[in-house]
Amino acid sequence: MNSNKHTELANHAWSVADLLRGDYKQSDYGKVILPFTVLRRLECVLDPTREKFAEVYAQYEDEDVKPERLLRRASGHAFYNTSTLTLKKIANDANTAAANLQLYVNAFSDNAREVLEKYEFGRQIKKLDDAGLLYRVIGKFTDLDLHPENVPNHNMGYIFEELIRRFAEQSNETAGEHFTPREVIKLMVNLLVAPDADALSVPGAARTVMDPACGTGGMLSAAEDHITDLNPDATVEVYGQELNPESWAICRSDMLIKGQDPENIAAGNSFSDDGHARKKFDYLLANPPFGVEWKKVKDEVEYEHKSMGDAGRFGAGLPRINDGSLLFLQHMISKMKPVDVDGGGGSRIAIVFNGSPLFTGAAGSGESEIRRWILENDWLEAIVALPDQLFYNTGISTYFWILTNRKAPDHKGKVVLLDARDQWVKMRKSLGDKRKELGDGKNGKPNHIADITRLYAEAVQVAGDPEHELHGKVKIFENSDFGYQRITVERPLKLRFEVTEETLAGLATAKPVLKLPQPEKFVEAFRPLLGSAWATKAEAFVDLKDAVVAAGLLWPGGAPFMKAMREAVGVRDPEGEVQMVKGQPEPDPELRDYENVPLGEDVEEYLKREVHPHVPDAWIDHTKTKIGYEIPFTRHFYVYEPPRPLAEIDAELKALEAEIQGLLGEVTE
Repeated sequence: MNSNKHTELANHAWSVADLLRGDYKQSDYGKVILPFTVLRRLECVLDPTREKFAEVYAQYEDEDVKPERLLRRASGHAFYNTSTLTLKKIANDANTAAANLQLYVNAFSDNAREVLEKYEFGRQIKKLDDAGLLYRVIGKFTDLDLHPENVPNHNMGYIFEELIRRFAEQSNETAGEHFTPREVIKLMVNLLVAPDADALSVPGAARTVMDPACGTGGMLSAAEDHITDLNPDATVEVYGQELNPESWAICRSDMLIKGQDPENIAAGNSFSDDGHARKKFDYLLANPPFGVEWKKVKDEVEYEHKSMGDAGRFGAGLPRINDGSLLFLQHMISKMKPVDVDGGGGSRIAIVFNGSPLFTGAAGSGESEIRRWILENDWLEAIVALPDQLFYNTGISTYFWILTNRKAPDHKGKVVLLDARDQWVKMRKSLGDKRKELGDGKNGKPNHIADITRLYAEAVQVAGDPEHELHGKVKIFENSDFGYQRITVERPLKLRFEVTEETLAGLATAKPVLKLPQPEKFVEAFRPLLGSAWATKAEAFVDLKDAVVAAGLLWPGGAPFMKAMREAVGVRDPEGEVQMVKGQPEPDPELRDYENVPLGEDVEEYLKREVHPHVPDAWIDHTKTKIGYEIPFTRHFYVYEPPRPLAEIDAELKALEAEIQGLLGEVTE
């Protein structure tokens, strides 16, 4: 089926909006159109076995407990409908349409009926009936041919995605939260599965695939298709979890139709209500929402982090509250299969991120600690930079992170960075923020997907061959190359001492002075010293104490008072006296600086080489040193472009001036 056909079918389904206008808000059109599309698809799938099923069901109709397995076998699917009604029959009688449609829906097996209930379908039936629209809406959908021989499952996914995109536009929601462009999914699945092609070709191969933010199930379907293309006899079980109820219902209905176990698609939040707790999978992939906060599940996530530590999912660290991307990755890592002593087992992960998880968070932050945990465990295989404007809901640059706990020998201890940002073609028509796509070699387009997949497979060889034409697109680093030591560089506090009007004003508001019996008189005792200056603290405090005694007052003691006095009379001066604390120079907080030193480099040598030539009295406070990890992808692929020569720019400006003068001359003639 070509794209025009599935767009035509989506248009037919969406044309129901013309009937709903006035009785429904635009943002609610999808609440009718989506469940009716699902219902019509279920009906079309069951249509070929309807008569055979009726014969089998008649044998057990009077029994209290129906034989589920036999009924499913009779329908040829994991679900069935025991009614003799059809949407066409229901639409023929407007007076009984509501009652009959409810009977028809209730006649579905529990797993199919649950899908429709997620849309609150009963409420929509009543609302449509009250408005006199129900039989007309049903009639529209009876004309929609969604039989599998005309609309394969893959294309049905396109139709659902197109409807969701329109629903999101009407609702002012983000369509990209629900699905990922298919060509992006195809490339992602290639990079995830391709290294295992030989193992998957073995007779009897069986694999499990999981997506913790599965949306409408596009990634799960693509992974299943890819594996079965490699080996038609392979057994593939897919699992997922989805928060959005409409997307969950579509994904679950898709699994029903394909013969997958719909119970494997869990509803709810993956962080607070893990639908696949204690399960492990061969492949995990996800496109979690970019930059979405996790405040709603903050208590549950923090409790698991603190109470379970490394035994839980989030032991490595917690990212900032406004972006839960790295929580998804930790969740997925917790579901990797362990590698056995013979090197078997293990898992592979692919996830889509924006640029933030690469570098957000300083040393010691939650993000940095998560990156450190991943890299020190040697799980990160590669990061692939994609073109911008690939996704429906954002034009920003995105990246694939590929992880595994069973790296190939030539990848161990290393990370591949692959730059595919120039692999795109412009779309004829934009979809939201999506203006570019990856070519698949069809309709005259380049095959970017195959090219990137091939380059990924040959990354080690290409990176090691300076003569290769794509050498500049691949770089390989040791895991430790992304680590750094965040050092704190201190410089001594240097002060001179003086009494000015500002000094007296500062003393008058200092808390230790205000607590004295006669604070005003105490401050006035220093007025005779106005204009005085001292090079050292000892000299200054001798004269200050004498002034207080001369005024008939006592010189207070205690650290708070001494600190307040120094702050009032001390003035920072590069040539001033170095202040000492317990025999050591006191650091000046205002001169404190931080440096990132590559992991493994001697920080004292770095200080001598990079800092001492400029500030010889600086030192490192080793108690504050932290280890951090970041992946500055764009920095590694930056290519310097010199500015244009001034003569060239000048000549261009003169040419423009001449052109403007010529145009002005034509106007004045």
